[in-house]
Amino acid sequence: MISLADRTADYFETLARLTREAGATDHTGQVKSLGDGINEFITRGRAAHDSGNKMIFIGNGASASMASHYALDFAKNGGIRSLAMTDHAMLTALTNDIGGDAIFAEQIGFYAQPGDILVAISSSGSSPNITKAVERARDIGCAVITFSGFAADNPLRLSGDLNFYVAGDEYGFVETAHAALIHAIIDLSLGWGTAEDRNPGALKRRGAAV
Repeated sequence: MISLADRTADYFETLARLTREAGATDHTGQVKSLGDGINEFITRGRAAHDSGNKMIFIGNGASASMASHYALDFAKNGGIRSLAMTDHAMLTALTNDIGGDAIFAEQIGFYAQPGDILVAISSSGSSPNITKAVERARDIGCAVITFSGFAADNPLRLSGDLNFYVAGDEYGFVETAHAALIHAIIDLSLGWGTAEDRNPGALKRRGAAV
């Protein structure tokens, strides 16, 4: 019998491997290096902000929590105008009034403008309310960035201008890898690993050293 200690080590090695091996593709399916994908995300986000536009984050369940978390971090720390469509009152009202499949598409209709960026997070990449939101965003003239997992040919991965994919088939691994990828994008955009690191921890360390 495999010991719990060995299974624990295997678990974290699997998580590390899936995160390291996460891929990025463009709208044609052309493979990019992860670094190039991260650079494109940062470039698109800053360009949208500088043009008066914003990033809009959506997701279900744990991905909804990520949407809220990273919209906050990009706005507060990253200096990129961002919001998440995860307000409980809005979601429950729209579910009651028009059904769950349209809850994000309807909000895209309320708030999105041409030039905004929709960031859609879904472990399966096949949630109807996410894919319908992508369609609505396209109709308005938004760019689309996706984070997905499970099947390599999931609908969401095939729908974005920039697509990040984690080749796992378990929620815990895919969700955690998505969180690590998005946090890496924020941290790297703030200069992590350089002398100009503007992440809160680096600023605090430099302040304490003065």
